[in-house]
Amino acid sequence: MVIIGAAVALLAALVIGLALFQPWKLWVDDTVDQAAPAGAAPVTLPTATTTVTTAVTVPVTTVPSTTPATVATTLAPTTTVPIPAPLPVMFVSLDHGTSGRLVLLEGEGGQRFVRFEDLDTSNGPDLKVYLSTNPVDGPEQAFDDDYLDLGRLQGNIGSQNYELPSDADLARFRSVVIWCDRFNSAFGAAPLA
Repeated sequence: MVIIGAAVALLAALVIGLALFQPWKLWVDDTVDQAAPAGAAPVTLPTATTTVTTAVTVPVTTVPSTTPATVATTLAPTTTVPIPAPLPVMFVSLDHGTSGRLVLLEGEGGQRFVRFEDLDTSNGPDLKVYLSTNPVDGPEQAFDDDYLDLGRLQGNIGSQNYELPSDADLARFRSVVIWCDRFNSAFGAAPLA
């Protein structure tokens, strides 16, 4: 009876372990080959800004001899100039080797999409696509602190589209991350700004 109880406990642990870790995903790839949404065109990522200082020279003012002379003064007004992020941007590897490109697209009806082109990463259990306020080079555990969930990763290999909610403020987010929710692991990420 003890042997049967131990065998049942071992079998239950094995089933739970297999369900949790899904080790077969190490050898099975999910390939997706979606076309870009019809009529969608690349858009510029949210802009970074830089401050540019330009010098302006004010000429000497002629004044009567009883007043101290006015000297030419150089003023330095500043202007903030947006610098569009280049498209597409590349994924960087974090916990797993990840490559591919990220492109933002906008359709004719105003819908916006995050598109992965030629993505190649490891497969795993419970993989999600997040827009995160954490930058690509930020602390890994911060990717899921403040994020927008775009849904399950459709495939660990290939090109795929994720529609953005109409009210998503892309300027708020710093990266797109492939996140394993089960093990709190960032497989790879691409910068948004």
